[in-house]
Amino acid sequence: MGPRQQERPWGHVGRALAAANPTVVGARAMDGHYGLGFIGSEAASGAGPIIGGGNEHGERVAERHGDGRAPRQHRDAISVTSPPPPAPNPKVSSGRRPTRSGVELSAANMSKLQTEALKEAISQVVGDAKEKNRKFTETVELQIGLKNYDPQKDKRFSGSVKLPHIPRPKMKVCMLGDAQHVEEAEKIGLDYMDVEALKKMNKNKKLVKKLAKKYHAFLASEAIIKQIPRLLGPGLNKAGKFPTLVSHQESLESKVNETKATVKFQLKKVLCMGVAVGNLSMEEKQIQQNIQMSVNFLVSLLKKNWQNVRCLYIKSTMGKPYRVF
Repeated sequence: MGPRQQERPWGHVGRALAAANPTVVGARAMDGHYGLGFIGSEAASGAGPIIGGGNEHGERVAERHGDGRAPRQHRDAISVTSPPPPAPNPKVSSGRRPTRSGVELSAANMSKLQTEALKEAISQVVGDAKEKNRKFTETVELQIGLKNYDPQKDKRFSGSVKLPHIPRPKMKVCMLGDAQHVEEAEKIGLDYMDVEALKKMNKNKKLVKKLAKKYHAFLASEAIIKQIPRLLGPGLNKAGKFPTLVSHQESLESKVNETKATVKFQLKKVLCMGVAVGNLSMEEKQIQQNIQMSVNFLVSLLKKNWQNVRCLYIKSTMGKPYRVF
């Protein structure tokens, strides 16, 4: 035999090892089967097979090491290896990964509204109003400017949130009720209309429009709400004042207060909007709580959260605006 021992076929061994562990080095396809080979003096000395499939690979190993010897780690036996475990990534926590939308992204849900700046702005609004006493109670408004939003292409959002304190106590609400609700409305001094009064309108668009302008919101009994499209047509719905359902199990007075405490955010054709978040008869802390809840709710409606907010201002009805974001 020459310095190079003739290779012996190890196809059955290679196949067995490959079946046991696909990562075995040396289980290499050779003309449709697996093979292992001996090379050089390793074969002559009776040492174990080297890692490498057949002639082709064995020769490349020998040429690379120059002396015809296989690397030390391959001399004694076939090396069965498994891939190392992935290194832990310190940037990824064990919990749920944050995403850009929904409640998972804590950074987006965190309010970027500076508490101190907000308190200062509220104090300035209240102070300005005290300097010029008006003959009515001024409302505190939140004015919002958006960015990176296309009202024509992007989905227009709409949502309502109940604030902890009623921003507009003099808000006009009308009850469209059955006999029982009409009686309750009469007791608490709430304006109401029964079925007969609604029938008299006879779907007159001008009368329905006038009714929608007269009140800020409407409540309706279950029996009446189904008949409203037939009695009044689409007028109330077009004005964005379709009645809120009131059941007989609910207290009418509490429902009225809930309606007065609710503010609605709705994106229309422009990137600016305004809502009433308080009035100057309220304490500054109450105004602050209402503003914080309103802003956080608005941000939750936006597709990119705070990235869609350009600016936020607060002002009283007759006062000048103060920027809070």
